[in-house]
Amino acid sequence: MKVPPFNNLENADAAPTDPLALFYDWFAQAERSEPVDPNAMSLATADATGRPSLRMVLLKGMDERGFVFYTNRESRKGMDLAANPNAAICFYWKSLGRQVRAEGPVEFVDNEEADAYYASRGRGSRIGAWASSQSRPLDKRSNLVEKVAAIGKKYPGNDIPRPPHWGGYRLKPERIEFWHEGKDRLHTRVVYTRNDTGWKREMLYP
Repeated sequence: MKVPPFNNLENADAAPTDPLALFYDWFAQAERSEPVDPNAMSLATADATGRPSLRMVLLKGMDERGFVFYTNRESRKGMDLAANPNAAICFYWKSLGRQVRAEGPVEFVDNEEADAYYASRGRGSRIGAWASSQSRPLDKRSNLVEKVAAIGKKYPGNDIPRPPHWGGYRLKPERIEFWHEGKDRLHTRVVYTRNDTGWKREMLYP
């Protein structure tokens, strides 16, 4: 897709009609320019009372269905999403002066897809998924080290099944905003909102 100079857009009509195609283009550029983890994104969730929490996670899949990440479903974010299955994510690529935000409902990734991703992880990461009671109190680090050793002994080979409490989530975007840094803080912002016929584009004041 040929992307126009985003920081010089005159109006929303000059922006690409498909926000997902635009995201793919920006992400590909970020993979070439960001020195570490271009797929890092902040993930905001809220519990049943509306109290928010925020952390960094890694994007592990993206297609027309949405943005995919993986975690322990008994972690704080997992508990938040069980109570309130909506979230927001934000990518910031400093080398490009760009930011992408997305919001929408969240659903489970199916078992087949989760199994395939889990199998692609290194042995140590797979063992860690079993050993870590993510987000819960840890008396001392040696307890974690002992659990890692015990899981490694239980599964001495490379055949380590996916823990039942560990899996993927897919954020299905209903709103995606693209931000491009501008001189004197006159940034370019275009927001896409999903409707019955596709995506509505609007330019926002910086």
